[in-house]
Amino acid sequence: MEIGKHIGHSLRLCAFSAIDRYLGFPELPFVWAETDADPAELAKAFEGLRFPGTGLADAALDAEGQSWYFRCSDADEPYCPSYRLLSFSQDEKTRRFLDSEGVYPILREFRDGLLETASEPWWNGLNRSAESYRAAMDAALILARYAKGQPPVKAIAESFQDLPRGSPPGVEEQRAILTCLLESSRPDLGLELLKLCGFIEELWHELGILDDVDHSKEFHPEGNVWKHTMETFRYRKTFDLRLSLGLLLHDAGKPLAKSSGLRRFDGHAELGAEQSRIFLKRLGFDAALIEDIWFLVKHHMIPAALPRLPLAKTQKVLESPLFPTLLELYRCDESSSFKGLQGYYQSSAAYRAYLRHRRNPYRSADGKKR
Repeated sequence: MEIGKHIGHSLRLCAFSAIDRYLGFPELPFVWAETDADPAELAKAFEGLRFPGTGLADAALDAEGQSWYFRCSDADEPYCPSYRLLSFSQDEKTRRFLDSEGVYPILREFRDGLLETASEPWWNGLNRSAESYRAAMDAALILARYAKGQPPVKAIAESFQDLPRGSPPGVEEQRAILTCLLESSRPDLGLELLKLCGFIEELWHELGILDDVDHSKEFHPEGNVWKHTMETFRYRKTFDLRLSLGLLLHDAGKPLAKSSGLRRFDGHAELGAEQSRIFLKRLGFDAALIEDIWFLVKHHMIPAALPRLPLAKTQKVLESPLFPTLLELYRCDESSSFKGLQGYYQSSAAYRAYLRHRRNPYRSADGKKR
């Protein structure tokens, strides 16, 4: 859909949408745009236009797998982004990039992978009249999408602590920021910043309590459950949302689990599956996606035991189209510990053997040789 042609008004991609275009990054499922059309004119142009609340946008449109968030320009009250960097835009008609605040040098640093050594750090362009919720979310996504090394996350979080708090983001905005973080290369940096500024403890407490649970240092030298979870993202081969949500929530049950014998976190997979369902439902994620994450979290311990479990106990999980994602979650989980990948290779071999057996027209129903 040619959005600009349908409204007959100026249309500019703004902030992350324009920056991603300039850098050649894959598009996010959300598009930020500015137009001189007013909400009434947009409503005439588009059936199904939504009004998600001015904190997020003046109007929204779901089209072709993306949500467009429109800000209607107002000469009397122009929208001021939280960081100068986010003033960057692109005219949707001419495809020309517009740099009203001189941020090209910073973007070139991003493009060349020199974010941390930039002569003019992007966080120095903080708008002191911005609200801290907005600054936190924007800074988190800048880090998640564009950082390559180890930027001063703590210092960035402290830089907007004295800003006015403002109203907390609504459910749709929370869902959008979490989705964008997880579909970026370094969600760990963005999530860590949100934790440092109190955002996660206040709004996403199911994640915040992960920081209170220590891990065995023998296999998890990275520290507690929160740090382990953040570490898993670094081993993803794709930024698939299902996999990323599964990683984010795979140990969500550990803060709720009790010790039983040698099992310190007894039943944490089942508890985590229910925690994930509650969390994602509160943020308004699609019901089918919620059930997929429930499956991944509930069964995330199965791949480790696959080589030694009888087929009768694993067949239902193995037959799921989600099993390859579950196996990839296991690989990321193991990679972030000192256990090594031997267990992953054995589980992969067991899965391949199952697939070969399933294709064999002479196989027995119970998987035993005849």
